[in-house]
Amino acid sequence: MMAPTPDRFWTRGRLTGATLACVVIGLFAAANIHLIRVSLASQPDCVPHLKTATEGVAGYRAAKPSC
Repeated sequence: MMAPTPDRFWTRGRLTGATLACVVIGLFAAANIHLIRVSLASQPDCVPHLKTATEGVAGYRAAKPSC
């Protein structure tokens, strides 16, 4: 069997498939970069929570409250 020549290797189907794969990978990377940027830029507001363990029996308390 003969080795394919460069012009026969990149047929229309392979070129279309390679282009589509690059577009999908690029969109996936862009979406992940966007999610990381948004998560680092957002700062949640201070929410009401228990300040000490003796304030109530039921409820959650922050491990390190910032406010």
